[in-house]
Amino acid sequence: MPRRTVVTGSASGIGRALKEQLRARGEEVVGVDLRDAEVVADLSTPAGRADAVAAVRELTGDRIDALVTCAGVSEPSPLMVRINYFGTVEVAQALRPVLAASDSPRVAVVGSIAGTQPFDEETTRACLDGDEDAALARATALGERGAGYSVYPSSKRALATWARRTCVTAGWADAGIALNVVAPGVVLTPMTTWLFEDPAMREVMDAAVPMPLNSYAPPEAVASVLGFLVSEANTHVTGQVVYVDGGAEVSLRSDDLF
Repeated sequence: MPRRTVVTGSASGIGRALKEQLRARGEEVVGVDLRDAEVVADLSTPAGRADAVAAVRELTGDRIDALVTCAGVSEPSPLMVRINYFGTVEVAQALRPVLAASDSPRVAVVGSIAGTQPFDEETTRACLDGDEDAALARATALGERGAGYSVYPSSKRALATWARRTCVTAGWADAGIALNVVAPGVVLTPMTTWLFEDPAMREVMDAAVPMPLNSYAPPEAVASVLGFLVSEANTHVTGQVVYVDGGAEVSLRSDDLF
């Protein structure tokens, strides 16, 4: 029986590249997205997340081997909290019991190099507390003050922290579920197109995320790492943040390993 993976954000970018790679190696993929997917759902709302989980469970007959959450947004708005954090965490938690029934369950979530950069502690704390209303209120207030740019790293830092805290808790490691984060640098996807259209923004981006190894990454490069982390071959990697960033994290943090 072929391995079956659920991929959110499967219609474009990293999610689409991963979907194609997994199917090329003979696996089944159930995509979740706003359009062009097996499950069409809006992960920005609690109801949409619940609908997505219900549809996935019905479509798969509760047989799932892996989950990869690629759905996310980068434009400054409260949507970054809704989708990047809660749209990932709630889906992963809801599908955990189904995954636990697999012989080799795996989960990988897409973080970002931005998670290492300046962030808003209040937004991150609200996310980790599971208080979506508070996180949204803070994100909105930051936007009104012209500081909405901090919501993205805050959401991604919260996501990486959640994964590291969760991976060894009851129902995860003891159920054989490996839970990891892949943190890309700048990836050439529809989500980043607007960054390249503005020369000034591109200069700022290159300074913030220097990528000495092979420069900007194609989505396939990130998808390949995700594909390994959710494969049967990954038996002992869990709780890790794997940077697929052309050396950006090392360039920025050097010897600061911990």
